[in-house]
Amino acid sequence: MRTTVTARGNELVTALKHAGEATADELAAQLGVTVSAVRQQLDSLAADGLVAWRPLARGRGRPTHVYRLTRAAEPLFPKAYGGLTTELLGYVADADPNLVDDIFDRRRQRRLEGAQARLAGLESDFRARVATLAKILDEDGYLASWEALPDGSYRIVEHNCAVLDVAERYGQACTSEIAFLRQALPDARVERVSHMINGAHSCAYEVTPRSAS
Repeated sequence: MRTTVTARGNELVTALKHAGEATADELAAQLGVTVSAVRQQLDSLAADGLVAWRPLARGRGRPTHVYRLTRAAEPLFPKAYGGLTTELLGYVADADPNLVDDIFDRRRQRRLEGAQARLAGLESDFRARVATLAKILDEDGYLASWEALPDGSYRIVEHNCAVLDVAERYGQACTSEIAFLRQALPDARVERVSHMINGAHSCAYEVTPRSAS
């Protein structure tokens, strides 16, 4: 599914967000374009899973389609999760600074338990574990990739920081991240070699099997 749409598609998506539901005729009138153009955009958005429709009977003839956005369209709209999380952590820190450490520890443990369940059965295949861990990070919103290096080590790269707003204020987010990776791969040496917080365009980790170190 695409996470971006064309400028005209964005206008249509915004109109649907305001309306909740609308027909192609209603959207065309609101946007000042032809019904044909609107239907073309709706078909494209529906193919991407961003728009759904239901039939609406209006007397005789074929029922009219009423369109609405799906949950998959939510990432197209601004969210303030990072700001809210940082604000709430600030209140927690004011009450008891130690609770912030505890919160990140609990998050790391929850992520670790989930990763260990996914990695179970791959103990003898280090490459597969690296690939699986990178996939987990990608699913968590880190836009992660991995590669095998000529010296027998691996590199995991997080092209996006899913918690950047929080990490910029709370270093525990970054220490928790590398601790998670090290615990998920206990038979490897994991070192961070680039860091977004320090101005890099990504966070990258060198992963070296201890037998190859």
